[in-house]
Amino acid sequence: MLTILLSLGSGLFAQNHPGLILTREGVREVRAAQAAAPLFEAVVAQTRAEVDAEIKAGIAVPIPKDMAGGYTHERHKKNFFILQKAGNLYQLTGEEKYAVFVRDMFLAYADLYPTLGLHPTMKSYATGKIFWQCLNDANWLVYASQAYDCVYDFLTEKERRKLEKDLFRPMADFLSVENPQFFNRIHNHSTWGCAAVGMIGLVMRDTQLVHRALYGLRNDGLDDSMLDNDGGFIKTDGVRRAGFLAQLDLSFSPDGYFTEGPYYLRYAMTPFLLFAKALSNHEPDLKIYAYRDSILKKSIYSLLNLTDAQGRFFPVNDAQKGMSWRAREVVAAVDIAYADFGNDGRLLSVAEKQGRVLLDGTGFRVARDLAKGLARPFVQKPVFFRDGPDGDKGGLSVLRMPTPGGGEWCAVMKYSAHGMGHGHFDKLSYSIYDETGEVVQDYGAARWVNIDQKGGGRYLPENKTFAKQSIAHNTLVVNEMSHYDGKVKDAEAHHPDVYFTDLTGKNYQVAAADEKHAYPQAALHRTVALLKDETLKNPLFVDVFRVASGVENQYDLPVWFQGHLLSANFEYAAATDTLTTLGTKNGYQHIWREATGKPAADNAQITWFNNGKFFSLTSLVSPSDELVFGRTGAHDPEFNLRRDPCFLIRRKGAKSSVFISILEPHGAYNPVAEIPEDPFGHIESVRLIFDSDAYTIFDFRNINGRVWTVFLANQNADKSARHAVRAEGKMYEWTGPFAFRTP
Repeated sequence: MLTILLSLGSGLFAQNHPGLILTREGVREVRAAQAAAPLFEAVVAQTRAEVDAEIKAGIAVPIPKDMAGGYTHERHKKNFFILQKAGNLYQLTGEEKYAVFVRDMFLAYADLYPTLGLHPTMKSYATGKIFWQCLNDANWLVYASQAYDCVYDFLTEKERRKLEKDLFRPMADFLSVENPQFFNRIHNHSTWGCAAVGMIGLVMRDTQLVHRALYGLRNDGLDDSMLDNDGGFIKTDGVRRAGFLAQLDLSFSPDGYFTEGPYYLRYAMTPFLLFAKALSNHEPDLKIYAYRDSILKKSIYSLLNLTDAQGRFFPVNDAQKGMSWRAREVVAAVDIAYADFGNDGRLLSVAEKQGRVLLDGTGFRVARDLAKGLARPFVQKPVFFRDGPDGDKGGLSVLRMPTPGGGEWCAVMKYSAHGMGHGHFDKLSYSIYDETGEVVQDYGAARWVNIDQKGGGRYLPENKTFAKQSIAHNTLVVNEMSHYDGKVKDAEAHHPDVYFTDLTGKNYQVAAADEKHAYPQAALHRTVALLKDETLKNPLFVDVFRVASGVENQYDLPVWFQGHLLSANFEYAAATDTLTTLGTKNGYQHIWREATGKPAADNAQITWFNNGKFFSLTSLVSPSDELVFGRTGAHDPEFNLRRDPCFLIRRKGAKSSVFISILEPHGAYNPVAEIPEDPFGHIESVRLIFDSDAYTIFDFRNINGRVWTVFLANQNADKSARHAVRAEGKMYEWTGPFAFRTP
């Protein structure tokens, strides 16, 4: 950090134009060998066609009035993308029509911007001018700064003075000193703000703006109680730093895990990497890429590993499902990482799937080396990520095992910090995936991004009343109250603790964590594992959830399975005429009670069908448990929620208790042949042998009579510790916090 501070006044502006993202050296490299990179040539041709169509249509810079999805929003959004593309085309082709187009559009904005007040919607904690929120204004400036850099030398001095006086400097000040609640916080919004101010500062050779971007505002006057639109606090307790370097220090764990989750890391990756690349190009001696033990490089690999087999990001916290490594932000991350972080051939295989590259030197190198056949497979691996700047605020584990035929069985256990305003009250939750997608889902966010008909593309009311609530996740809910009573400040003040994780076992992968603060009267402990055996066709998912309490409570444990229910081994009464809700608040008011049953034995088993495969869940239950089939959609007059099913085990009047379930994938169904293969589950029963605060032992049996036993030490995670428990007239012995064996 000291090196950066000392260098700001010396060599910072030594780079000529272009020198922000696209560089003169990069332009020469591309022009000399473009034919050697067919994918890059294809991108150039596509971009030419797109920009030429915009030139033909004429410049449109409308007076802002719409929310996301509306005409003015989408027009201005398209403009900043087109500006950046046209600027790059000017440099790569030398055709002045692209520079003229950029100049004329910038001059139109320079005429418009001084006339604008705040956006008329006034629905953001930081209302923008061109857009409804400052965040989108910062998006505009990040892309516009690249275009300005590309046409800088084409413009006259008079034109540059006008643009900087009437457009760029006023916008940089608006995003920072005039909106400290947007600029001076630790959040993906502020990352965009810092990058925007810093990048335009580099182009304009404005040391003050660059310093502001790196270090934030010295005195922001913000009240600690200020909230954003998502209920997140503007200021983090005990944190007074701001700016780009603070974002790098405080947004990531030492492993590169981003506290807001992979969906928002994908979004924030663009400003993080573009500003870092711009700093690296302008002053290589700053070594910004090496900052904090190469945290940006780590974050890119963490992002790529936080995906299912299809490359879709796990939708933890606020996240729209379907977002994947094909997103433009990830294209940029992969290209920059490959070109600037060591030419890792595995990244080329990701780029090949993306099917496009950046229109700059990094994209050219990726396309060139793809053509040379240098790609190697990128294999997503089991991984454990710590959370928190110091790696001491819980974490997230991704368990993965291959299945026959090239498939995958993947479990994600989330025991991270809350994730600020985008966090959910989902401590110790899990989700399950196979090679096709979700098997047991995380709901993600109640939002239709950029769909004007759905709240202008913003987060919908049901995001707070359902999607963030604990019952919307696969985790234990006590007395129908969300974790931390649904209070962000309390959730931000605490976090689960890693108990242990082992992703290297020959026949198992396991993760376990504790949550001692979500409920004042109950401590939670969960262990999830993937188990395989030579006699099992597919790996199993095993879930053991212990709750310790000295008072009687009601416990609800939902499983949000994806697909169509086929059968259950217990009788239930379906609500065929009239539906009632599962509760009245904390997300329960959005769940219809479709059927209710009681266990016929000490195991409850359901089977469902999804994406051509069968899945069976076998759960240990008590005779008094209530078994509920539910579905979202209640108290949802605008149809904002998906209609998703769940299976819930409800246990009333219990103090300390344990829930054990085993999920197995099996069989397939071909609708053309109309022949089901292996449609019935193989696990017959789960039996509890011993349970105490210190130890849990259980076994499970398949339909052929084979038995497997699982041993858990709940209070001693020492992998070398030896344990012995006498139960059912015999002595059970094992080593470490987890063991799995057959008799």
